[in-house]
Amino acid sequence: MTTFVDRVELHVAAGSGGHGCASVHREKFKPLGGPDGGNGGQGGDVILVVDQAVTTLLDYHHSPHRKATSGKPGEGGNRSGKDGQDLILPVPDGTVVQDKAGNVLADLVGQGTTYVAAEGGRGGLGNAALSSARRKAPGFALLGVPGGLQDIVLELKTVADVALVGYPSAGKSSLISVLSAAKPKIADYPFTTLVPNLGVVTAGSTVYTIADVPGLIPGASQGKGLGLEFLRHVERCSVLVHVLDTATLESERDPVSDLDIIEEELKQYGGLGDRPRMVVLNKIDVPDGKDLAEMVRPELESRGYHVFEVSAVAHMGLKELSFALADVVAKGRAAKPVEEATRIVIRPKAVDDAGFTVAREEDGLYRVRGEKPERWVRQTDFSNDEAVGYLADRLSRLGVETELMKAGARSGDGVAIGPEENAVVFDWEPTVMAGAEMLGRRGEDHRLDEPRPATQRRRDKQAERDEAEKEYDDFEPF
Repeated sequence: MTTFVDRVELHVAAGSGGHGCASVHREKFKPLGGPDGGNGGQGGDVILVVDQAVTTLLDYHHSPHRKATSGKPGEGGNRSGKDGQDLILPVPDGTVVQDKAGNVLADLVGQGTTYVAAEGGRGGLGNAALSSARRKAPGFALLGVPGGLQDIVLELKTVADVALVGYPSAGKSSLISVLSAAKPKIADYPFTTLVPNLGVVTAGSTVYTIADVPGLIPGASQGKGLGLEFLRHVERCSVLVHVLDTATLESERDPVSDLDIIEEELKQYGGLGDRPRMVVLNKIDVPDGKDLAEMVRPELESRGYHVFEVSAVAHMGLKELSFALADVVAKGRAAKPVEEATRIVIRPKAVDDAGFTVAREEDGLYRVRGEKPERWVRQTDFSNDEAVGYLADRLSRLGVETELMKAGARSGDGVAIGPEENAVVFDWEPTVMAGAEMLGRRGEDHRLDEPRPATQRRRDKQAERDEAEKEYDDFEPF
């Protein structure tokens, strides 16, 4: 039997970006044709999409770890890597996405509504894309950025206009079965209904949905029975209907006390005080049930409830109830504010927003946080001196060095870029000593310049040999 699951914890991982390629074009009679390394592919996103055909979160209960594919690395010959495929995860209509702390990230209502749960990493640039007039032959490429990771909680809240609440075996499922085409499991023992049932009702020109909430008993709001598990399914409903059993076999129960107990549970759960209420006295086909309904009806009406006497088994009073519900639903829809067209809001950054922050921690370490510097660090191949120098250039142009000096950093102080659990830590040396300029004019290769006369080439080679011999003569062993 299919199990109904309406709350799961999901671990999603987007695909990582592919690494860029560092390559030099070579062909016959042209051994140095310039950089031709391609870019890495973009990592795939993890996207939640509302699908009306999906009614449960069971698949994610059994397989809570989902990962999109990563981008392929770039190749020589200016061939970019293939992008990773997005991972599409269908979810039921009415799914609420939360983080582990309970903060709502998205409320997915309506067919096709999407939410990007984890963004794919950027692909690294190849050395062809990094070349410029100043950097003609980069000997490095950028690494791909790892994909995003997120632990989220999916919680399903049924999207219905009318919610039926009441004790087990009060006749809620029977009522749905005769008002709509829904065919829920029905039996004469408590907790027959283990999942919320949903039906579509047509009354005149109004079409509305109706759902029952199983398992409400005293203490449901504190987790007793099945109530707490399913009370979330009444949050979206615009009308609450109390289904009261007028033919119960339990001597200590009566319709009025049942109503008071269920109302107290709804109050304890919270957030439902503004919903209009109606009362349905069910099972009036039973003689004692009819008598009890006539006895308690005046008291219920004196409390302000609109009361209906029905029998789901004998199909008594259903038409009046159906049209009354349609009238309340139509009024509720008309009272909702008209949704305005989507507005594009542009929020430019402040003129003094540098895009990063520098803060000194208690242990004297200076920590740099910001989207750009952290991403640049992840893209750097630290085994390549030229790539490290390129990173230093980028950080210097961004103003990180200036802000470190303003914060009081001195030569040799520890600097960390990134969060505490995943940071790059180094000893800071300002300006030239930082290493940004010590590597010289990175990415330039005089062999790619215009051809020089043979005499000049011989002079240059002799100068290189003389310089090499001088460095060898100056070398002193340990």
